[in-house]
Amino acid sequence: MDAPDTSKQVVRITIFNQTYSVTTSGNPSETEALAHEIDELMSSIARRAGNLDATRTAVLACLHLADRLRAAERELGDLKLSVDHKSRDFAMLLDQAFSTTEAD
Repeated sequence: MDAPDTSKQVVRITIFNQTYSVTTSGNPSETEALAHEIDELMSSIARRAGNLDATRTAVLACLHLADRLRAAERELGDLKLSVDHKSRDFAMLLDQAFSTTEAD
């Protein structure tokens, strides 16, 4: 039987006027900061959208975050492609430089 993980901590957070106790194995401050961001996002959505209940506000917040994640994944993919192309270009330049040096 595995010993319980003692590195986990319970953190109390408040999101959209609801308090939650969550267990984290990471830095509690990071969990609190994430909760604060989510709270601000949901409050902003609720202000702009008007009379929405908490569930609809949470769904819109999730859609917003999913959109941000997809954009970041696309950007990361584009950066990886760019690095791959640059690496190939540098490899070709090095090959040319070595073949020129050997020919001399």
